[in-house]
Amino acid sequence: MAFASFDSKRASAPMAEINMVPLIDVMLVLLVIFIVTAPLLTNAVKLDLPKVSSQINELKPTKVEFAIDASGQRFWDGVPLSRAESIQRFAAEGAKPQQAEIHLRADQNVAYRVVAETLADASKAGLTRVGFVSEPERP
Repeated sequence: MAFASFDSKRASAPMAEINMVPLIDVMLVLLVIFIVTAPLLTNAVKLDLPKVSSQINELKPTKVEFAIDASGQRFWDGVPLSRAESIQRFAAEGAKPQQAEIHLRADQNVAYRVVAETLADASKAGLTRVGFVSEPERP
């Protein structure tokens, strides 16, 4: 460690050593503070929780395949039906507590009007889970 001296030649030179004693003191104080406060932060309440056994009741939504071919014919899970019948079935699905997912498959050559009517009918029945099914492009 560097101490002051009465030598005038060395008195003007800067001190080249760092005094480590204050740094060590600060680190020891911080260590004591952490040792004292660490047990206070991990307080836990002892509880005797009740034991129960139950199974999770997961209701999986039903899936309805709704298809429209190029001529505008509608199909409900492969069964052909008219627009009036599809409106009735949409209303029946919308009244259920667990709404079905409607998977809409429309031919690429079908008029957009038919698809828009189908979406409007499903929306009026309260069905909000409507998805479009398409085929991926093949290279």
